[in-house]
Amino acid sequence: MKFCTFTLGCKVNQYETQAIEDILCKRGHELAAPGEGCDICILNTCAVTAESVRKSRQQIRRMKKLEPGAKIAVFGCYSQLEPEAVKKLGADLISGTEDRYGFALLTERMQCERCNDIISSLPPGGMKKPSGFTAPTRSNESFNELPPGNAVRRTRALLKIQDGCDKYCAYCVVPYTRGCSRSLPVERVAEYAKQLGGQGYKEIVITGIEIAAYGKDLTPQPSATRLIDAITAVRAAAPDARLRLGSLDPCAVTDEFCENLSNITNICNHFHLSLQSGSDQTLKRMGRKYEAKQVKQAIDTLRSHFDDCAITADLIAGFPGETEAEFGQTLKFIKAAKFANMHIFPFSRRPGTRAADMPGQIKKGIIKERIRKVTGAAAAMASEYRQAQIGKTVEVLFERKKNGLSRGHSSNYLEVEVTEKAERNSMYKVLISGAENGLLQGEIQGEIV
Repeated sequence: MKFCTFTLGCKVNQYETQAIEDILCKRGHELAAPGEGCDICILNTCAVTAESVRKSRQQIRRMKKLEPGAKIAVFGCYSQLEPEAVKKLGADLISGTEDRYGFALLTERMQCERCNDIISSLPPGGMKKPSGFTAPTRSNESFNELPPGNAVRRTRALLKIQDGCDKYCAYCVVPYTRGCSRSLPVERVAEYAKQLGGQGYKEIVITGIEIAAYGKDLTPQPSATRLIDAITAVRAAAPDARLRLGSLDPCAVTDEFCENLSNITNICNHFHLSLQSGSDQTLKRMGRKYEAKQVKQAIDTLRSHFDDCAITADLIAGFPGETEAEFGQTLKFIKAAKFANMHIFPFSRRPGTRAADMPGQIKKGIIKERIRKVTGAAAAMASEYRQAQIGKTVEVLFERKKNGLSRGHSSNYLEVEVTEKAERNSMYKVLISGAENGLLQGEIQGEIV
């Protein structure tokens, strides 16, 4: 069969889609683009915000228009939460966030049998949940292994080592869509990393829903520095690849963690923190387990161990009850932090979460204005960080060509372009000579073997 995929949401979703592509291609099926006469369209959905839900619904409709003769197979967080809503949109196969391998085989079976029935892998039962949620089944208490790598070779490989979350923040649906935190055993992490190294990947992104929670569920636990154990295993198994970390909880960024991490010589000097707010009062209402001073300490600790590292962060604007004074504290905090980049989201009112029923819901106009202010501050900080790279030599993994120029990303995750020819999946040292239009410009100094 000929199939296409589309992914919404986080790197974990990207990993899971790539795994499904790989599974189907190895079984003899052909990966194509939407609109190329596909038999099956596979959509991996997201539900972290109301906008994510809107885009998931929109993409189902779009796929039906692009491929009117194809079956539509939907899985992921949105279909985990609202399978009946997905059914009403005309999906032919519905799954949630468990057994992605089985889901891949069901797409194959559906095509072979030309099945017209809705197939769902969301039986009732499982964990306690607020009204309106379809919870993952008990099988989500174990780690759902999927093959790393992808059918369409990309320069950067994702390696999922953890899934789920135990924190139940006031605004978040992830614990309900993905279940409790669970980890891939260290020996399996090493095996998958070895596969990726053998396939020639120059960069491996270590990802999960909350990688700082890695190993808490393993028996026996690897050690007090569980995440470091997993990173060290990847380093040993794929010594020629540079390693990039997914999002970190600020509480995990201790001096011990950074000291151990700095001994891993091929770690990328880019760290993303799950910040959400710079106001202690707002953080408390969100259900976050830290205060702003702890985030500042995490930032200072990272910078003391990693010279010129890029620190990026997530932020939610307009959380219920956020006063002008609290927003001012957040704005002041992020300016002092000098983030290299930020992911900024308006508060999304998700039914069933505590935040959806909180008093002090902020008007959309106010949220929009706050988004404008933090986006402006973030853009200024990003520009300042890029300008500071001029005159420095950075390691760049080249990924593509655009307008005759070679482009790739530096270790600190800045996009760099050069006029010289650089082959895809090659790594070079580049002297940065300029910074314009959100890009760094530079000259190749030598290839890194």
